[in-house]
Amino acid sequence: MSQQLWSEVDEYLSGVLVPSDPALEAALRASDEAGLPSIAVAPNQGKLLNLLARMIGAHSILEIGTLGGYSTIWLARALPPQGRLVTLEFDPKHAAVARANIDAAGLGGLVDVRVGKALDLLPSVDGPIDLAFIDADKVNNPAYFEASLKLVRPGGVIVVDNVVRGGAVANAASDDPNVQGIRRLHELISAEPRVDATAFQTVGTKGYDGLTIALVKS
Repeated sequence: MSQQLWSEVDEYLSGVLVPSDPALEAALRASDEAGLPSIAVAPNQGKLLNLLARMIGAHSILEIGTLGGYSTIWLARALPPQGRLVTLEFDPKHAAVARANIDAAGLGGLVDVRVGKALDLLPSVDGPIDLAFIDADKVNNPAYFEASLKLVRPGGVIVVDNVVRGGAVANAASDDPNVQGIRRLHELISAEPRVDATAFQTVGTKGYDGLTIALVKS
């Protein structure tokens, strides 16, 4: 098994199940041209987010970590015309690129891009939220999860990206603060009676990583 094979399989699956999309491809190009890091979700992962939002009939979505707006577009497309998506981005440059990409995709009326530290912005987000997607700095994942749990309604979903870190998450002795943040997240989830959750490993164009998905029970 190799990165080349993982990428080839991802390309095959996306080619069969995720049709070419001008707005999404333009968002990736604009992000690259602006010098943003190439860490957006893969196309098949973006569609997974879209499908999850549609499966629960989401009308309100919270995203923590906007980057260039690629995942934001996938999520916003799952919303009905009266829906809303609040996305939080620390970097003003990233937020500006994201706003342009979201507007170009025709979704500006559904999306509110807010700039600043997520932990400072989260108290101003109104609930109830149907789906929260956490894809920001990993050190603060436990705090992002706790804040999201206060907002997401029973029956809603919280998704956390990049929770495997190339397998490093299994190393309790890791001195990587990102790994420790993810481990604290899972310890928090394990002890939280209001959610039922699982996590799984993924391989693909983005390498070896994984997702955590939590259902809010009450």
